[in-house]
Amino acid sequence: MTGRATRRSWFIWFAAVTVYLLAVFHRTSFGVAGLQAADRFGVGAAALGTFTVLQVGVYAAMQIPTGVLVDRYGPRRVLTGAVFFLGLGQILLAVADSYPLGLLARAVVGFGDALTFVSILRLIAAHFPGRQYALLAALTGAIGYVGNLAATLPLGLLLDGPGWTSTFLAVGLVTALYTAVVALRVEDTPRGMPEPVREKVHPKVLGRQVAEAWRTPGTRLGFWVHFSTMFAPNVLTMLWGVPFLVQGQGYPKSTASSLLIVFVFGSMIGGPVAGGLIGRRPSLRMPLVGGYIGGAAVMWAVLLGWGGTIPVAVLVPVFAFLSLGGPASMIGFALARDYNPLSRVGTATGVVNVGGFVATTISALAVGVLLEWTGGTFRLALLSVIAVLAFGTFRMLVWWRRTRAVLFEAEARGEEIPVQIRRRRWDAEAPLPVSS
Repeated sequence: MTGRATRRSWFIWFAAVTVYLLAVFHRTSFGVAGLQAADRFGVGAAALGTFTVLQVGVYAAMQIPTGVLVDRYGPRRVLTGAVFFLGLGQILLAVADSYPLGLLARAVVGFGDALTFVSILRLIAAHFPGRQYALLAALTGAIGYVGNLAATLPLGLLLDGPGWTSTFLAVGLVTALYTAVVALRVEDTPRGMPEPVREKVHPKVLGRQVAEAWRTPGTRLGFWVHFSTMFAPNVLTMLWGVPFLVQGQGYPKSTASSLLIVFVFGSMIGGPVAGGLIGRRPSLRMPLVGGYIGGAAVMWAVLLGWGGTIPVAVLVPVFAFLSLGGPASMIGFALARDYNPLSRVGTATGVVNVGGFVATTISALAVGVLLEWTGGTFRLALLSVIAVLAFGTFRMLVWWRRTRAVLFEAEARGEEIPVQIRRRRWDAEAPLPVSS
């Protein structure tokens, strides 16, 4: 779209971004509900971790198909489906009295969540001029963190007051009713603009496009950046943060829920700051990622190496730093955009977005299994986070070097490259193979 966005476009965006707020709320609600879920379903730590593994696994698996659905049916229809499934999932969770039904409920929530963000980005692209795209995407993310905020202390108080069934039934019904707002108020394109042609996507064409995106070193680098930076905050806010603070550190549940708010405000502040910085100086992208990962390793060493109960005065800055993993993971999407042709950017973005959720799935399950094996020793169980971080960092460094080799070759051919870099003695003289 060119020119200025209309007031109607802003209303459409607000109606759509409310869906994302609801999606993030439902996504992170188990961060404070995990202990009650364990009692309600009579399960241990490993089975509790499966809730997050299944939910995040569904989300990750749906990222690329969601892009295809939006292209085929339009963002309004897909977003309407997203709200319906989010509400349905929480209603199922409210009445679930068995572990299998609880798992089904969280899978439905993950499915609805997966349909949300890509649909909103497509609406932004249709209703707002290009120069406002980055701003609206950042504002969408910031509003989503309000949903995360509501899923900390406020949700914890509701679960302790009205209780599990009443709380999840109410939020599920409110979400489901919002389906009508999306269906009636959201429009795929501004009025007066022609509807885009909806073409079927052949599975073979889609598979070839995904394979081409995956073979691109810059896409693979973005995948491992997202993998390494996003998962650790997710593991704490989506499931294991409150159990770690309550069972592992001895804090009251209300205090533990309040401490998770640090992740919300850290992400809300860090996102715009990091986005503005790398927008002005793209060459700082990988140094910022490296700085975060190095700092995160130190923060986890503090959490796991502290003798006795960790003071709140230590937990707050540690959590604040770890919360920057979400903003840092956005660098992966910038890499996908820079190193792929426009026709493949959407697919590459979906590939990158899988990375952090795959890491979250692996780490959340590993923590639960290790808690079972070690008799509930969080310091040992959370070592799995360090292991996933180390593996992701190693793979990221491999693809950083390979991406730099491709850049040097393109520069030698006289092609325009997205970031100006200087050759170092550890750089390869020729592009490295991309088969592994």
